[in-house]
Amino acid sequence: MGQGILLIEDEEVLAGNIKRYLDRRGYEVVTAGTAVEGFRLFEQGDIDLVLLDLNLPDLHGLKVLEEIRRRDPRVKVVCVTGNGSVQVAVDAMKGGAYDYVTKPVVLSELKLLVDKALGQERLEGALSYYNAREASGSGLPTLLGASSAMAQVRERIRAVVEAERGLIEGSPPAVLIRGETGTGKELAARAFHFEGPRKDAPFIELNCSALPVHLLESELFGHERGAFTDAKERKMGLVEAAHGGTLFLDEIGDTEPGVQLKLLKLLEDRTVRRVGGVRDRVVDVRFISATNQPLEELVRAGRFRSDLYYRLRVVTIDLPPLRARSGDAEMLAEHFLALHARRYGRQGVRFSEGALARIRAHPWPGNVRELRNVVEQALLCSRGDRIEEAHLGITPASDILGATGPAAAPGRIEVAQSVNGTDLAAGALDDAERALIGRALAQSKGNVTQAAKILGISRDTLRYRIEKHGIA
Repeated sequence: MGQGILLIEDEEVLAGNIKRYLDRRGYEVVTAGTAVEGFRLFEQGDIDLVLLDLNLPDLHGLKVLEEIRRRDPRVKVVCVTGNGSVQVAVDAMKGGAYDYVTKPVVLSELKLLVDKALGQERLEGALSYYNAREASGSGLPTLLGASSAMAQVRERIRAVVEAERGLIEGSPPAVLIRGETGTGKELAARAFHFEGPRKDAPFIELNCSALPVHLLESELFGHERGAFTDAKERKMGLVEAAHGGTLFLDEIGDTEPGVQLKLLKLLEDRTVRRVGGVRDRVVDVRFISATNQPLEELVRAGRFRSDLYYRLRVVTIDLPPLRARSGDAEMLAEHFLALHARRYGRQGVRFSEGALARIRAHPWPGNVRELRNVVEQALLCSRGDRIEEAHLGITPASDILGATGPAAAPGRIEVAQSVNGTDLAAGALDDAERALIGRALAQSKGNVTQAAKILGISRDTLRYRIEKHGIA
């Protein structure tokens, strides 16, 4: 079945020609000679587009347009006007018409306009669907957890969002979300956006560590044609794309000084200048940034601008690691098991008591992300309706860091009494940290990236600590 077109035209010959031409090209056209008949057919049929003559015998076309837009603001309306009625067509465009054609109508040109209008209608429909789907998978309900630590996080987000709804003038405060890798910083950022008054506007996210500095600057601020070697076309940056909505900058601690300076100017002036451009553009953007690095230490080390840091942290949210969320590991494991069981058609699978005990005892250095991946792996490795401890494939924390004590209890981190002969009870924290870093580097054969993964910290944080301790 083709897409439905309602043609409201009082000239019978013209209406017949348009109907036959479009019917032969796959559309389903119904015709009406008056506004009243057009309203009746509009209510009865599945109409995707209206071709509207602005000079009808019973009601002015602009009134018909207004009524159609009132009944369904999403339907596209193309107006047909006679010679000398250009001003009426302009008024129709102001009233919400998609476009207009003048008589005598060239059928091939009309068909091109119909194709374009219906193509945009499909695009807008798809965009609306994906926006709605994205919004339904975001918000406070996605921040799962019954622990008091997560309840406090949700309440803090709720309080900030409520305050934002009452904002009379100016932009909402910048938010800095801090937490270890895998704690759900992106989910928290989405909750701020989709629970707030900007939920229908764009939510644009960028991982600052995923791009080299020259590409990062271009992605954020856009560029003019010829700004650099490969800039063959003008490009709008993500800051401009987020106008009216939220810009989420993940891994903000990985930005270079030049980008930090531009971000500072953006936060202060609320203007953006494209790379190679000469004009500042005003933007209305809500800023949310996230990091798993100790920005305070980076500021002291001169690697992160202090003025930008204080601009970014008007509101701070600290996401607790999973080991500090008493009882949440088991609850989240059950949630992920149900989720993956539906995906793989394995309903009815459950954890054994041994597996649940292991989940409760593990410190989860990779936090919720690690837990989710472990549960999916366990489901794939099991064959029956029970997931045993062996299916989890969890490496004990003592094997990773060389600890000799028992596995950590829920919500706690058990610390070994010594590392490589260094007495932790003596309070020699720097010595212990140096010893742990040395052990991780030895285990990874000097690979800093792998050593950072072993320690559960970012590569930049490890590099900073290597420099701090003078480790060769």
